[in-house]
Amino acid sequence: MDFRIGFGYDAHRLTEGRALILCGVEIPYEKGLLGHSDADAALHALMDAMLGAAALGDIGKHFPDTDEKYRGASSAELLKRVNALLAENGFAVNNADVCIVAQSPKLAPYIDEMKNTVAQTLNVSPDAISIKATTTEKMGFEGRGEGISAYAVCSIVSNKEKK
Repeated sequence: MDFRIGFGYDAHRLTEGRALILCGVEIPYEKGLLGHSDADAALHALMDAMLGAAALGDIGKHFPDTDEKYRGASSAELLKRVNALLAENGFAVNNADVCIVAQSPKLAPYIDEMKNTVAQTLNVSPDAISIKATTTEKMGFEGRGEGISAYAVCSIVSNKEKK
């Protein structure tokens, strides 16, 4: 069995007039994340971790922001596509850990829903998914309320025979 680990990071600016979506869940807030798709920084980081673990590039390669068909795209739908791409290449997600960095809004009330949404999207048990949130104690762009970032790691397994 082949066991691999991947890492991902993403950040988006907060802006008025957009929904705030993190891990596929809409969070009530006066601002949302600015981006070509729905700008779900947490799922973008997770997709990059998955793709990196499988050595399949990154989300910019698969879903470029220069392609209009991805304008406003649901990152949860893109996550399904990344999961299918992994399966096509003989891999499956073993577990994932996502850390969202935001001064506000407080994300604790939404963590369970985020975890369950990601688990359902990836077709894994919720106990294979960890979602956490933290602040920067008002330091940096997240601390000033200018944006939100996310880090993710995931492990994948393969039953492909090693060459």
